[in-house]
Amino acid sequence: MSLAHACVDVYQGAVAALVPFFVAERAYSYAAASGIVLAASLLSSVTQPLFGVLTDRFAMPWLLPLAAAASGAGIAVSGIGGSYPLTLAAVAVSGIGVAAYHPEAARAARAASDGRHTAMGWFVLGGNVGFALAPPLVAAVVATWGLRASPLLGLPALAGVALCAAAVRSAAGRAGSAPVTADGPEEAEGAGRDDWPAFLRLSCAVVCRSVVFVGLSTFVSLYVRARTGGGAAAGTAALCVLYAGGAVGTLAGSRLAGRWGRLRVVRHSYAVTVLAVTGVVLVPGPPLYLFVALASAGLYVPFSLHVTLGQDCLPRRMGTASGVTLGLAVSVGGATAPALGALADATSLRTALLPLLIPPVVAWFLLRGLREPVPATAPSPVAGSRARWSGAS
Repeated sequence: MSLAHACVDVYQGAVAALVPFFVAERAYSYAAASGIVLAASLLSSVTQPLFGVLTDRFAMPWLLPLAAAASGAGIAVSGIGGSYPLTLAAVAVSGIGVAAYHPEAARAARAASDGRHTAMGWFVLGGNVGFALAPPLVAAVVATWGLRASPLLGLPALAGVALCAAAVRSAAGRAGSAPVTADGPEEAEGAGRDDWPAFLRLSCAVVCRSVVFVGLSTFVSLYVRARTGGGAAAGTAALCVLYAGGAVGTLAGSRLAGRWGRLRVVRHSYAVTVLAVTGVVLVPGPPLYLFVALASAGLYVPFSLHVTLGQDCLPRRMGTASGVTLGLAVSVGGATAPALGALADATSLRTALLPLLIPPVVAWFLLRGLREPVPATAPSPVAGSRARWSGAS
């Protein structure tokens, strides 16, 4: 599941990695280029909770390989031709594929992890690795042969389809011949109580994280190239640092949460993010990369913790919680990208990054005073049994 997650999330990272090449080859403005990021995230953010609701009611393991194929197909055709509307449509298809994948995959990963933070951290780590591999993959293909070579970017999707199919067969083999049922809202009497107010506060905090992450993902490559005087390699390196730090941050987050508690770790991560973004905006030259790495840690340490916190807040609706924390709340940050792009066109990239200091402060205040939910008991993987969860206050 973790490897398949990497193959799917490489296409989330690929969108931002393609932005500098769209600007260079097609002379897109910052606002037009950020509109591509919006197209990839908009449908994903809207449809992912819907897929989450469906996975709460029905088991849809067949959706995993289909979603992996769609996520890769959209990016593969995004560089063909020069039509801006067709490019938007292509990345939107990729976004839908990503949206369809995550709720069912997160539900299956939670079941396989027996509710352990570290195990879920490994699943999320796969997605972070996919993000980190996107910039060098895009650079290797597009910098060498241009946007017309984008069909080569569809190769990871083929591996993702195969891995998802293997995971589905493995799960079916463990479960036996009885059909697997997803955990629905009409759970057994032992199920926990959904805490919607806490979940909404958590979701708003995840939105704040998304705004910062998408903003940095969209413009850090172009910003570092201008700030350091380096070429395309300098920008690609910065994006790699931003994404690669997620691998360390995710594993560190799950381990720190076991020692200090999830909410405490998440709040401190947002405080670190404020300092890191300040450094990105103010520090010139090569030291800028250190603050990009620090920003990556601050944004990724709480990532898998958001998922398990959301699932524990809504123990009766695991798919919905996953769809929001991995989808809507994460992808909605793309809606702010065009506004940042327009600000960059009117002023400068440095000025456009300044508003990114505000969301982590808001997230810190949203989570202040929030109580740690009682961890939900992992569902039994035995097919045909309804998942029963312990309560979340």
